[in-house]
Amino acid sequence: MASPAASITRIPGAPDPARASGPPVRLPFNIEAEKALLGALLIENGLVAELPVPLDEVHFMEQLHGRVFARIRQMADQGRVASPVTLRPLFADDPALAELGGMAYLVGLTEDPAILLAARDCARQIYDLALLRALVKVGTDLVSAATDTSTDVAPLAQVEAAEEALYRVAETGEVAGAATSFAQAATRAIQMTARAMKSGGHLSGLTMGLNGLNAKLGGLHNSDLVVLAGRPAMGKTALATNIAFHCAMRHLLEREQPGETRNGAPVAFFSLEMSADQLANRILAERSGINSEDLRRGAIRQEEFNRLARAAQELAELPLIIDDTPALTIAGLRTRARRLKRQRGIGLIVVDYLQLLQGSARAGSDNRVQEISEITRGLKTLAKELDVPVLALSQLSRAVEARDDKRPQLADLRESGTIEQDADIVLFVFREEYYHAQKKPEDGSEKFQAWLDKAHRIEGRAEVIVAKQRHGSTGPVPLMFASKFTRFSDPAEDDWSG
Repeated sequence: MASPAASITRIPGAPDPARASGPPVRLPFNIEAEKALLGALLIENGLVAELPVPLDEVHFMEQLHGRVFARIRQMADQGRVASPVTLRPLFADDPALAELGGMAYLVGLTEDPAILLAARDCARQIYDLALLRALVKVGTDLVSAATDTSTDVAPLAQVEAAEEALYRVAETGEVAGAATSFAQAATRAIQMTARAMKSGGHLSGLTMGLNGLNAKLGGLHNSDLVVLAGRPAMGKTALATNIAFHCAMRHLLEREQPGETRNGAPVAFFSLEMSADQLANRILAERSGINSEDLRRGAIRQEEFNRLARAAQELAELPLIIDDTPALTIAGLRTRARRLKRQRGIGLIVVDYLQLLQGSARAGSDNRVQEISEITRGLKTLAKELDVPVLALSQLSRAVEARDDKRPQLADLRESGTIEQDADIVLFVFREEYYHAQKKPEDGSEKFQAWLDKAHRIEGRAEVIVAKQRHGSTGPVPLMFASKFTRFSDPAEDDWSG
């Protein structure tokens, strides 16, 4: 096979080589490899489905070759034969092909059957060289932006943009995000519906570990920003930890039982409030059935310690990555998330909680509302960029405490209305028993027995209020909360009766 040919090509937006002090920009490519691959595919269309890399039209240096490849793949997908003869009417008016000799050019590509042996190697080289060209584009754009002082200098923003561009190169082989046709979008929508059907008709996204929430939301969906809000002591972190654990555990089970349906994923948990040890303590308390407070104080028996050790051993392979870096900026979080997506394949991001994130220095110098707006926009952008759901916890304002009805409302979202605006789903955690306990009258008073009766009736009850959902209905989802183990669960049939 011929070695990659090098050509000096002017890149749009790159510094002019004639004025640059360094050598001219060289783009790596191998036209001979592109011709060999097309020839092999025209001889044997079935090779399209066996290529070792996700090759696409944009990865070909010669645009004509990219168009021919796209047509071959389209015809092969439709079960039709792609050959120089069947391609003739599709490229009869193509000026680029006419310049190269017309259909004789395509016929010439198939003259050597030996190219079939090198098809996979050619595909891999074409893809690799396309990645290198994309890196050259990122580098020249970065140099151009860094040396341009005609506008406001924002080096941190340029670093963020460079990291985002490099991530796209690593994930897709492209510098710019490609447009999606309706056919592609419709195919993904049908696949999502098929997943929901296979799961029993209620789960099309990642599992939340709770049947009630899965039925109401259909799970957590890629590119969605889900805000989970509540007042202190409502159990926001406990619920988020439960969701993260069940999603990671589902992935572990699916990995051992191969199948088409995938409702679990590795999870990245960014904990700005609690340490990694404290979060692990909560999960171990739930799995081992040990009171979390006793576990924290070490007031447990040997038999309980043995259960704890077994639970830790069982969860050793759990794909749950905890990052407890304090005072994390939104830019720093996005950088870490990209790295975890690339290295660990994370499919869900949890942030506890968004008010503890910091915006850029420029936004932070104005006011807190603008900073929170920057953070929520950054989280939504991250969800779309990585194509994963982002579950962000949020505090509520004290306005809840001043009302007789303590159930939260969208207006209670703290510090910024853009949280409601940017979020695809807004969930509120509410436990009436917490507020009822604060109203305890004196023992023996007339109201005490009525208070006690209600306390028994609502003990352990909780609900998640779906206050906003772009994809479906809103309303409350009943749950049970075991405070000893910081565990949420679905209620039994009679738990919410009466």
